[in-house]
Amino acid sequence: MSKHDEGRRAFLVGAALGAGAVARATLVPDALAQTYVQPTAAHALAQPHAMGSGHGAFFNDDDAATVAAFTERLLPGAPGKPGARDAGVLNYIDLALSGAYADLQDFYRRGLAALEVHCRQTYNAPFVRLPAAQQDEVITALEQGQATAFTWPSAQAFFNTVRTHTMEGMFADPVYGGNKDFAGWRLVGFPGAQVAYTQADLQSSQAFTRLPIIGLQAQAKG
Repeated sequence: MSKHDEGRRAFLVGAALGAGAVARATLVPDALAQTYVQPTAAHALAQPHAMGSGHGAFFNDDDAATVAAFTERLLPGAPGKPGARDAGVLNYIDLALSGAYADLQDFYRRGLAALEVHCRQTYNAPFVRLPAAQQDEVITALEQGQATAFTWPSAQAFFNTVRTHTMEGMFADPVYGGNKDFAGWRLVGFPGAQVAYTQADLQSSQAFTRLPIIGLQAQAKG
């Protein structure tokens, strides 16, 4: 892993910690929480995809490949350190866009189309075929609002939204389709939705490490 990748990982993990990723069992907006508590028929149909191929609820194959590559550059994996692909971030975003985030479907369609135009105009290749260094250049251009192919959404709005959804998919409860095998929680030392802590746990200043890590799905079955 390059120093650039290490720096990006450190920034996003630190941002997640600062946002309270280890302070509660879920890092998702109220809309997603409501979808879990009061699931709709559409949401119920989407649930089997959570452990499936990683997309199919909203994204087509090409868009799924682009989102997977983009999110992996935002939060790259390394030996012993899970990244966006390892955590199933693509699956999380795909399911969210077919349910609680359905109002962002056109936002993603137009944003991904503009991303491809920018990449072809600048590098004569789609995003997924660019080497990591050039993918990072593209992402930086979006972050700084310098990708002129974007109108609506703006380049910065698209970058900020995908970055936010990447963090949600990495650190939200696995019931929403991401954080596969508790990859994000293991990364930051979060124990999940534990029903009780011992007195020693409450007094300890060390990260909670006692297994198993517990998610909302286990609580629902209890």
